[in-house]
Amino acid sequence: MSDGDGKEAPGGSDDGAPTEVVGRPAAGAPIEEPKLRRRPFGRAEELVSELSLGTWGLSGDAYGPVYHKEVDRVIDKAIDHGITLFETADTYGEGSMERKLGERLDADEHKIVTKIGTFLLEDPPRKKFDEASLAEAFDKSQERIGRDRLDVVLLHNPSVKAIEAGEATALLKRKVKDGALRYWGVSCGSPEVVEAALEAGADVIELPYNLFHQGWLHGMADEIASSDTAVLARSVLFHGLLAGHWARTKVFFDNDHRSKRWTKDELKYRLAQLPAVRQLVGGDVLTLRAAALRFVLANGLVTSAVLGPRSVTQLNQLVSEAGKEPPYLPDEALASLPERLRAVGVEV
Repeated sequence: MSDGDGKEAPGGSDDGAPTEVVGRPAAGAPIEEPKLRRRPFGRAEELVSELSLGTWGLSGDAYGPVYHKEVDRVIDKAIDHGITLFETADTYGEGSMERKLGERLDADEHKIVTKIGTFLLEDPPRKKFDEASLAEAFDKSQERIGRDRLDVVLLHNPSVKAIEAGEATALLKRKVKDGALRYWGVSCGSPEVVEAALEAGADVIELPYNLFHQGWLHGMADEIASSDTAVLARSVLFHGLLAGHWARTKVFFDNDHRSKRWTKDELKYRLAQLPAVRQLVGGDVLTLRAAALRFVLANGLVTSAVLGPRSVTQLNQLVSEAGKEPPYLPDEALASLPERLRAVGVEV
């Protein structure tokens, strides 16, 4: 059974301690510390919150509809918590999430990470990474977000061939040079794509990273460290599995992507692996969900963990459970974790 989630650095201190915030007030003025810890954004001389808000779930595309007022409340609450990085794609809600983030976020305070290269409205839906298609997609994202200069644009799960062809990467590099884009990168759907993105000089990579999916990041750790590439970790709760609340008879609605992600037997197999990580719960780590999130944050290569809450309640829980300060998890618990995971078939 594969541990992959292919469907969809350092720069931080080793222990994840808060780093001095850029843009300090003048000497003598009161200093307001950020509400969330921040980490350096790869090679950039700026900081972002170590928790970021992903919007796939909010768009209604992933798990079913979300009431539009709740979407607004989640975004506003993320701002209140001190989240400074917001992740989306031009396909989420057919572009509506890009527009909403552009309207509700302060361009000076909040970065928007968007993704292009997936064309769902075409018949049939397809991936396109030629220069003309991406240039058009870039312009449409820029219009919806409403910023003359976009913060971060990622190629949305391209193949190795698409990266190595060079059209897509050349376009985004030119956008950076021309001042229309600050950073470019790749949302990766395989470890081979991670490697190709790093070789192409990506400023940012996004990849799945969680207790049950460690191999891609760990396998490229040296390359990521030497390149100072920013790493956005998605699927930190493995689409809810690592919250630890599901029964073995769990059934998903048809409009929930998880109904197609796992067969009944695959889901039972995954649920049977959970006892291997429950030993991380203890002390101030009160839930398996907290342990899963803190595991991601404990890796100094991770710039920001992309959260996917669909309600204010879920967001508040995640922010609270991330903890107030390192260490994220006890060293002894982390030391014994690989052996326990290997025993249940998880590749580490």
